Amino acid sequence: MRIGFFDSGIGGITVLHQALRFLPNEDYLFYADTSHVPYGEKPKEEVREYILDAADFIAKQGVKALVIACNTATSIAAAELRQKYDFPIIGIEPAVKPAVQTWEQKRKKVLVLATSLTLREEKFNHLVKSLEHHDIVDSLPLPGLVSLAENFQFNKENVIPYLKEQLSSLDVNQYGTVVLGCTHFPFFTNHLKRLFPEDVDFISGSIGTAKNVRRILEARNQLEDGTGDIVYYQSGVRAKDQDTLAKYNRLLAMLDEL
Repeated sequence: MRIGFFDSGIGGITVLHQALRFLPNEDYLFYADTSHVPYGEKPKEEVREYILDAADFIAKQGVKALVIACNTATSIAAAELRQKYDFPIIGIEPAVKPAVQTWEQKRKKVLVLATSLTLREEKFNHLVKSLEHHDIVDSLPLPGLVSLAENFQFNKENVIPYLKEQLSSLDVNQYGTVVLGCTHFPFFTNHLKRLFPEDVDFISGSIGTAKNVRRILEARNQLEDGTGDIVYYQSGVRAKDQDTLAKYNRLLAMLDEL
């Protein structure tokens, strides 16, 4: 059986990329809700319905686990989905905890970049408040990066002006770690690095999520000897045309180079 991956759009490819590293012999189903992307600026209840519909569709395809490769979707619906299905539901959340742990060494603040909806959610705010040194955590919504990614606009001419404008109110020199709290954001890591001091670390929850998937499947004796095959769905329709498949392959290749 395949491992299901779900995101509002292409951002979940950054998590799938890590899963392919840690579980190269599994087969995968990747579902992008391209009809409703972006989630991060929409009303919570509307997004919840999109997530539940997508999860129902994925479950009917037959998966042994579902990775919610979207920080916003995890915060809104992961708990509800775990009650509904008997296969593991693995979510992702901004990697704030490991970022805050760098305080002892760096003595610099942490900046969390995410969508507006993720940053408003109680789950995120509870996570931050539960941590020692939580007062060193700042946050900034960058919804424009989601739109840029979904339109495959990764060139510096489009990205850098947007980032400079959004970061203009911050003193970037006060940060030691930047948390990429949306799965779309790792595509822009190199652009972000140009705007922060060289010693700033950029982290996301993708690696930890992929390792968690492997740990859970090992514990359930559900590791399989597949081929790394991936089938793609876009809002319930399987993507078969060569142009679309080539785009997904190009995204994975981009991540190999980061």
